[in-house]
Amino acid sequence: MTIEPFTFDLVAREGRARAGVFRTPHGDLLTPVFAPVGTQATVKAVTPAQLDEIGASLVLANTYHLYLRPGADLVEEMGGVHEFMRWPKPMLTDSGGFQVFSLNDMRKVDEEGVTFKSHIDGSTHRLTPEKAISIEQQLGADIIMAFDECAVPTDRAYSQRAMIRTHAWAERCLKAKTRPDQALFGIVQGGIFPDLRTQSAEYIASLGFPGHAIGGLSVGESKTDMHAMIEVVNDILPENKPRYLMGVGSPEDLINGVLRGVDIFDCVLPTRLARHQSAMTFTGRINLMNAVHARDKRPISEDCGCYTCQNFSRAYLRHLIVAKEMLASTLISIHNIYTLVELMRRSRQAILDGRFTLFAADFLEHYNQK
Repeated sequence: MTIEPFTFDLVAREGRARAGVFRTPHGDLLTPVFAPVGTQATVKAVTPAQLDEIGASLVLANTYHLYLRPGADLVEEMGGVHEFMRWPKPMLTDSGGFQVFSLNDMRKVDEEGVTFKSHIDGSTHRLTPEKAISIEQQLGADIIMAFDECAVPTDRAYSQRAMIRTHAWAERCLKAKTRPDQALFGIVQGGIFPDLRTQSAEYIASLGFPGHAIGGLSVGESKTDMHAMIEVVNDILPENKPRYLMGVGSPEDLINGVLRGVDIFDCVLPTRLARHQSAMTFTGRINLMNAVHARDKRPISEDCGCYTCQNFSRAYLRHLIVAKEMLASTLISIHNIYTLVELMRRSRQAILDGRFTLFAADFLEHYNQK
């Protein structure tokens, strides 16, 4: 199923860590790479021009939200999600599966798909693998995801049922896909159970997707379990295709993911933290609301190259927060996204230089996870 516009070249590796190039119709992705999340065709508080200046090369948009509002027909009429939000670089859309399954009592799952109620107006909708692929093809992102079922990772019976359904839906997604300018990724499920993850990775890998995602992690399980499952899956997935760990975005998780062979990450964390006055750094988080910053002339990080740190003090940022100015979210978001993009850039360079193991150990030693 690999389509010519999409190729993945593995250019260096150190242990499990990999540096690669994933070529798409809207440009090359230099991996490992972090994608900020633009849920509703916008990365919250940040313009596409600012994302480009930050150095972001991939943005994720959400199928569930765009399907409900403004609607896939409208996005397609406007030229697809790239043109709609004026982002010229690669884009990824998830299938909407995670959002649907997080609705709990507002959805009903069967073998054919999911019936759910909109969180916006309570209207009833139906998503099947075929419908999800149809919506993603209308949206037009470079990388699209198969429709899957995300289970509670610690519930073995539920994880097994969801895995079996995910496998059947993956086959249906492959049959439904018709656009050659989109790469459809299959998703591995199986909770925190090594035998289920092994079974799922082997099955999804056998279907011939041009790339693979690891789903159902970072949703409540321990870090130890998450790391173990990444290793189980990545020891099975083919080396010549990109690996995407869905919904993971804290700095220490990115480093631990790269150590275990992950190429692509996405998360809402940098912009969500920014809206709660929290700045990400290479040594931990800083609560800019704290009074200690009221007269602090320093930037968030003195060695940071982002627009925010090159121009503004912690005192100014705290003032914006206290005054409830919208600019606070923008400036902190710029810094947080830059931090993760830069962390992946440095990780890639360390892999190319053959020193990533030392780089990762030093980072994790000095990073305050509290």
